[in-house]
Amino acid sequence: MSIELRLSRASRIYRPSEPLEGKIIVKSPSSISHYGIRLTLNGSVNLQVRGGSAGVIESFYGVLKPIPILKKSIEVRPSGKIGPGTAEIPFSMILRQPGEDNLERFYETFHGANISIQYLVSVDIMRGYLHKTISTTVEFIVESDAADLFERPVSPEMVIFYITQDTQRHPLLAELKSGGFRVTGKMSTQFSLSDPITGELTVEASALPICSIDIHLLRVESVLLGEKIVTETSLIQTTQIADGDVCHNLTLPIYVILPRLLTCPTILPGPFSIEFKACIVISFQSELSKLHSKSDPTSPRLWRWKLCHLNWFGQDRLIRTETTVTKMKMCI
Repeated sequence: MSIELRLSRASRIYRPSEPLEGKIIVKSPSSISHYGIRLTLNGSVNLQVRGGSAGVIESFYGVLKPIPILKKSIEVRPSGKIGPGTAEIPFSMILRQPGEDNLERFYETFHGANISIQYLVSVDIMRGYLHKTISTTVEFIVESDAADLFERPVSPEMVIFYITQDTQRHPLLAELKSGGFRVTGKMSTQFSLSDPITGELTVEASALPICSIDIHLLRVESVLLGEKIVTETSLIQTTQIADGDVCHNLTLPIYVILPRLLTCPTILPGPFSIEFKACIVISFQSELSKLHSKSDPTSPRLWRWKLCHLNWFGQDRLIRTETTVTKMKMCI
């Protein structure tokens, strides 16, 4: 005997005001009796502290108590029998009724290193004391309601940046210090979560040939543990925008698509917070770099510049940045 949960949408994306619909598909070679078929919805923020900036005491606690978001259960069918073959049992369940009080706000689905916001739908076929309950679980994705998306209009904004050998705080190759280097550009600072990061970059001068120009997307997860906030920064993805030595004074486009499950609207500090950064990383060709071709891209190197450029803020699927040129800093 097998059981399958098949949601009505292949994308598995739903909004809180929409019904979660689908079918429970039961395959059995013979007729079976049951004591009810129950459908359960669970949503929670799962927190844990591990590695990185966590100390010995913080790591000892490990997984923290989840923050509940959603807890609902309905009986799809009362006690009865399921005939042999394949049986399809439809179901429909509203995530949030109008005017209903939630345990917590409906955060959007997010899979991080220390923080995970997850929504699950489970079905249980109860068969009494002499038989094991048959169950299966499927994750579905929650996004903000359409009304929330357009509550505030998104206006295009750009931040202008420039980097030279004088703006860097970590040690550099002697050739870069003496010969000089200058890169200018701009990047979008306010956009919807479904839009890409856009902008442009121009290499005006460089004493050494360039090996690669990349955009690092980072997540900054903070968890409140007692009176201490444990913060961990981790790499989500790397997007290369230039390979090899680029022509000087040539405008290079910046276009980075955000991975849906690994990003979410910024959540401001509370029991936890989730923020993001985009870093421009410029690597140069040198004899020293050839000896460390597989080095960690997040670590500072003599032949690499790393500029923390974007710091996202916002809510309801809007991502805003407030970083200016004077706030640019070295990312380690």
